[in-house]
Amino acid sequence: MCDRKDELNRSRTVVEGGKTLLRPLLLFLATGAGFGLSPVAPGTVGTIWGVAISLLIKGSSSPALELTAAVLLVGLAVPLCSRAEEYLGKKDDRRIVADEYLTFPLCMLGISPTLFHFLLAFGINRVLDILKPPPARQAQELTRGWGVVADDLVTSLYTLLLMHFLIRVGMPLLLGTP
Repeated sequence: MCDRKDELNRSRTVVEGGKTLLRPLLLFLATGAGFGLSPVAPGTVGTIWGVAISLLIKGSSSPALELTAAVLLVGLAVPLCSRAEEYLGKKDDRRIVADEYLTFPLCMLGISPTLFHFLLAFGINRVLDILKPPPARQAQELTRGWGVVADDLVTSLYTLLLMHFLIRVGMPLLLGTP
């Protein structure tokens, strides 16, 4: 009986020790390697990682891989942001920027990777994230990581739609080209 109890205590210590070891890594990722600690506009600063990740994804030149990677990154953002909220003890703590940088690649799906397009997507995404048009603001009411990520998911999808519209309709109209 005593041996079984000791074994349970040892396994509990290993699990708790693993959580302790993972905590700094999870916070590092959730804060965008510290970009989320910026005293000014941490979400905007943190989104820079999203641009870098998008550039890496765009390097594959495979639309299927690009879409798969973007969806997987959003899926990763939810548990990462949930755990970071637990560790930081605050709902949607401004230091958590994984939601911004892991959803940004959605903004560039099917868009050619030019500097102009990245800057345009970045600007549109940040404005929409600040304004939070419906249902983005309402999506924040979801619990845990879903609430942290859902508003950014919505604004990234809006950005994607606006980017495609601007590139295919807006720019040709402005430039007078068919």
